[in-house]
Amino acid sequence: MGSVSLKVGDGTARFKRATLCSSAVNLLMILSVLTTNLFALYAFNYSPTHHHHNLNSHKNISLISEHVSKILREIDSSQRKLAKMEKELLGYDSIDVSRPNIASELKLYLQHHQLPLGKDSRTGITEMVASVGHSCEKSTDLLSQYMNYKVSGSCPDDWSLAQKLILRGCEPLPRRRCFAKGGSKLGLLKPFPLSLWSSVVDNKVVGSWSGYGCKGFDCLSKKKLSRECVNCFDLAGVENQRYVKSKGKNDFFLDDVLGLGSGGIRIGFDIGGGSGTFAARMAERNVTVITNTLNVDAPFSEFVASRGLFPLYLSLDHRFPFYDNVFDLVHASSGLDVGSKVEKLEFLMFDIDRVLRPGGLFWLDNFYCANDEKKGVLTRLIERFGYKKLKWVVGEKVDAATGKSEVYLSAVLQKPARG
Repeated sequence: MGSVSLKVGDGTARFKRATLCSSAVNLLMILSVLTTNLFALYAFNYSPTHHHHNLNSHKNISLISEHVSKILREIDSSQRKLAKMEKELLGYDSIDVSRPNIASELKLYLQHHQLPLGKDSRTGITEMVASVGHSCEKSTDLLSQYMNYKVSGSCPDDWSLAQKLILRGCEPLPRRRCFAKGGSKLGLLKPFPLSLWSSVVDNKVVGSWSGYGCKGFDCLSKKKLSRECVNCFDLAGVENQRYVKSKGKNDFFLDDVLGLGSGGIRIGFDIGGGSGTFAARMAERNVTVITNTLNVDAPFSEFVASRGLFPLYLSLDHRFPFYDNVFDLVHASSGLDVGSKVEKLEFLMFDIDRVLRPGGLFWLDNFYCANDEKKGVLTRLIERFGYKKLKWVVGEKVDAATGKSEVYLSAVLQKPARG
C-alpha cells in the first residue's frame, strides 16, 4: 500500500478534485512552455548577416542565455504543477479534520513537526511527517473513532475496528498514545521448542474474544475457517502431521524442499501462514520464518506468538516491510488469491520476487485453482519471472464438505539471478 502524508496547517488536509478551471490553467501552462521552447529554437538557429555578426554576437548570446534560464524555470514550475495534477487526478477529496466529530488525537498525529536544527544534511528533510494509508480518507469516521481514546490510559478493546480499517486499505494506521490491553496475569511461558506444539490457553488472547464466533481455542480446533485452516488449531491432531506426512501428490515433504535450496535455507517468509505450523516445522530445522497473518475469524496472531513464533500483522495489500533479496524461501498457498484483478496479483507477485534472493525458493503450496482461467493466469505470470521449475504438480482433491473434486497447484520454483 502506498501512503500519503496529510499536512494540518489551517485544519484541513487538502486533496481537492481536479476541476475544469484547474485543467484550463494547466493547459495554458503547457502552451507557455511550448512557446518558450519555440523562441529558444529560433534564437539558436537565427543567423545574422555577416557585417553585423561581430556587433550582435554578444547580444545573441545574452538572448539565448536568457531564454535558456526561462525554459529551466518553466520546466521546474511545470514539474511542480504536474505533480499537483497527479495528486488531484487520484480523486481524493479533502479530509476536513476541523469538523467537530474528528478526534483531537488524529489532528495532533497528522501535524508536521519542524526539525529543531532545520534541514538535516544527510536526508535533506526539514520536518517530521506522520503518514497514514491513503485509503484512510474514505473511512474518516472510523479512523476518528479509532483515534478517540484516553491519552495515557488503556486502549479501547477495538481490535476489530482496527482490522476493519486495515482491510479497507487504511494501512498503516496512526500510532496511539494509550496502553495496549494485555492479560491480567503475567503467567509462565512454555520454553522453546516445547512451546511449538503445546496447547495455548484462552487467556493468551489480548483483551477479550469479542468479535469471534468461537470463544476459545478448543472450539476453533474443530472448525474449518478457510481452505488452509481446517482444524488448524488442533496441534495434537492434523496440524502435527503437516509437512512431514503426505495426503496426496500435491503435498511436498518439507525436508525434500529444503534439500532443493541453493546455498542453504536460513530465513523464510510464510504468506497467509494460519496458525504458524509451517514456521514451527522450520524452527525445528533451525530456520527462522516470519508468519504473515491477520485475525480474520480467529486470533491467529496471538496463537502464533504463543508458540514462540514471529507473527506479522499485515494485509497483502501492503508492501512487504523488508529490504530486497533478504529471504531464502517464501511459502504461500491459496492465500495468494487476491481476487479477480490480474494486476493486483501481479503487484503481489513482484513484491514476493523483490524480497526473495536470487537462488531462493518460492514454494506455492496447494494453490486452489477455481477454474482453468485462474490457473492459466498464475502460470503465465510465473513464466514471466523466469523461475526454474524444481517441482510442479497439478492434482485433484475431494472437498470433504461438498464431495466435489477440486484442482490444486503445488510448485517449488527457484528465482534466477538477474543482471
